Amino acid sequence: MISNDISTTETVRNVFIIDDKGVVRLILIYPMNVGRSIPEILRALTALQVADSNKASTPANWRPCDPVIQSSPQTFTELEDRIKQIEKDKNGMSWYLSFKEAEDCKESKEKIIEKKK
Repeated sequence: MISNDISTTETVRNVFIIDDKGVVRLILIYPMNVGRSIPEILRALTALQVADSNKASTPANWRPCDPVIQSSPQTFTELEDRIKQIEKDKNGMSWYLSFKEAEDCKESKEKIIEKKK
């Protein structure tokens, strides 16, 4: 987005999440007239940590303790195992889009359900 009305005297609201290796993992840029969302920043940080620790990805609108997207199979044998797993568990649409439960969920699903009530 390019704006002709950019101020050179007012601060810009940016959030940077940098990992322990010094790699920028996330940049959020907020317009000056919109406040930052601390819950969204914490959700994004948790999503990065869960994705890394599970060698997976988090889908759009992911929340803590939701399933994560499994990494693609690297061998033909893994591909065959993934297809069998999907047929058995009904946890995906195809070998390239299948889900699994995150191994290090910090909250139990019962607590999350209680919070939604």
